Amino acid sequence: MSAPSQTVVPSLRGRIGGDARSGHYPVPHRYRLYLTPSCPQSLRIAVTHGLLGLGEVLPVTLLPAVPDGPEGEYAALRPLYEASSHQHPGPAAAPVLSDGWTGRIVSTHAPDILRDLAEQFRGDGPELYPARARDDIEELARLCEHDLHEPAQRAGRLGIGNAGHQEALDALFRALDALEGRLAGRSHVLGGEPTLADVHVWVSLVQLDTVHRWHLDAAAVHRIAGYRRLWAYARRLAALSAVGPHLDLDGIARRHHARCQGQEAAGAAVQIVDWAAHVPATCASLPTQPTG
Repeated sequence: MSAPSQTVVPSLRGRIGGDARSGHYPVPHRYRLYLTPSCPQSLRIAVTHGLLGLGEVLPVTLLPAVPDGPEGEYAALRPLYEASSHQHPGPAAAPVLSDGWTGRIVSTHAPDILRDLAEQFRGDGPELYPARARDDIEELARLCEHDLHEPAQRAGRLGIGNAGHQEALDALFRALDALEGRLAGRSHVLGGEPTLADVHVWVSLVQLDTVHRWHLDAAAVHRIAGYRRLWAYARRLAALSAVGPHLDLDGIARRHHARCQGQEAAGAAVQIVDWAAHVPATCASLPTQPTG
């Protein structure tokens, strides 16, 4: 008896190449980003877009904080998904990099989008993905995802006294120790200039304070707040006009509470950073077109 067939979700992972032979090459105003900065993947892209000053080159459409369909589906993105993958079986989710010339999606894969923005659309912006630092950047991206985000999420889900809770917290603190050590005598995690590593770290710190602490006990959150270099760094980056204004605190809260089924813990009352006090009021680098 043959194994039952499984639906394979097509991969929408095109890349922006360096010349016309790639099919997708960097041209001002050809592409558009669809982002919801309440989502960490979209927030990383929005911050990168801001640091590179791409507002006049690559327009952005902001989507609502909470998707209007199951599994992160946005009805506004469904036509793009259908044009790119007929009867696309997965959700029409953000982030999306689309091609205005073809009306199709180039990529929905956030790491590729980040690299293409930094490499192909840099212009006069900072060198966020320098060749000499790429291994370190990818290592820090993995640390943020696997050693910081995942343990924090697991610790909150398991709760105090459950098997694996302390192990998850220990992994989280090891990651924070490593990041705190990198900032000794440095203004950024890889030295004196910003890179994509800072984008990954900053967004992870935002998530830790605005999402994960809601499900951690007060003792754990107080210990997290004790990483003084890390949180001073987080505040300093939040104050940049290319970074902080992309932080949608209300949207993050609404998205989190709409999706999360975990129990609130005492750490929810221990705010680490008063983000609103450090974020500039406006951001000229990211003109957007909101959706209805």
